[in-house]
Amino acid sequence: MTAPRLEAQAIATARLDLLPLLVEHAGEMAQVLADPALRTFIGGSPDTPEALRTRYQRMTAGSPDLAVTWLNWVIRLRDEDCLTGTVQATVSAAGAEVAWVVGTPWQGRGIATEATQALVAWLERQPVTVVFAHIHPGHRASAAVATAAGLTPTDEWHDGEIRWLRIF
Repeated sequence: MTAPRLEAQAIATARLDLLPLLVEHAGEMAQVLADPALRTFIGGSPDTPEALRTRYQRMTAGSPDLAVTWLNWVIRLRDEDCLTGTVQATVSAAGAEVAWVVGTPWQGRGIATEATQALVAWLERQPVTVVFAHIHPGHRASAAVATAAGLTPTDEWHDGEIRWLRIF
């Protein structure tokens, strides 16, 4: 079984616009993602604008593996006309692995939940039958986002994280 070839499309919700990632988003996103606390569960340090621009160039070029599709969006909070985070899906024969991050100043406002629900709903309309995420067992906020998007925890572990799953 091969993965479907998909392209990120703009997705609108009540408050948000999920916009396909562009290299030009790197400057603003470097500020959104600058808080080291965002890496409590994933490790690493914030990217500089230049490093993020280089990473976005690789991401927007697409996966070098033809069996894998990278789909990436920035989250724009319409009322404030600012970027607040990202959602992504890596699509392969195994399904779509989703992930999300919202900058610290916008956390606790339901943005990650709204964006992830919209992403999963979009994936459900694509030739994708399985959506999954890997979440650190101590990351209650991400567990709540996954639950709201219809994913449920499994007893499978991957690199110290619990695999969450939704089958359409």
